[in-house]
Amino acid sequence: MTRVLLADDQDLVRAGLRMLLGADPDLEVVGEARDGDQAVARCRELRPDVVLMDVRMPGTGGIEATRRIREDPELVGIRVLILTTFDDDEDVLEAIRLGAAGYLLKDTGSDDLRRAVRTVAGGGNLLSPEITRRVMEHLAAAPRQEPPEPRLAELTERELAVLRRIALGETNAEIAAVLHISHATARTYVSRILTKLQARDRTQLAVIALNAGLG
Repeated sequence: MTRVLLADDQDLVRAGLRMLLGADPDLEVVGEARDGDQAVARCRELRPDVVLMDVRMPGTGGIEATRRIREDPELVGIRVLILTTFDDDEDVLEAIRLGAAGYLLKDTGSDDLRRAVRTVAGGGNLLSPEITRRVMEHLAAAPRQEPPEPRLAELTERELAVLRRIALGETNAEIAAVLHISHATARTYVSRILTKLQARDRTQLAVIALNAGLG
């Protein structure tokens, strides 16, 4: 059973999420929070597996709450899944940099929402291609604030090609199909890239790629 915490300042949104997630016998909503402070407190109290975190809430928002959860050694293992709109590009990118497991739109369909929670709870990362493209556009238009990742020079051309596909939010199966390689080979490439770039997960790989202008 996957335990889920809902963090959103709108009562109707939380009620809708509770109803949608409740339709899955493997998902259980164990608590709710109206702001970031409550979200962190509920995490310490309830130890959920996944937090569905709204970005913008009164007081402490979802970005700061994500940072606190990810930096608290007592909350290791809690996965944060950001809920966002297209207007939140900068906030989404910051949340991913802080270690959020992924992000999805508030108008995501019920089946996709439940699938996303299960994916994140299982240790996966969720990169919506649609939002990823928006984040890429934002990064391309913004002045570079960070030096390029020097370890990118250690990647082979094939590994760079795989990294570009990761930045587009593609799964291993999709990468394999596009690059005409086997699923196992795609998985091996991703593992090598994680090691070479010393990244914790695919989400961080995507951020590195986006900051480097790959894609």
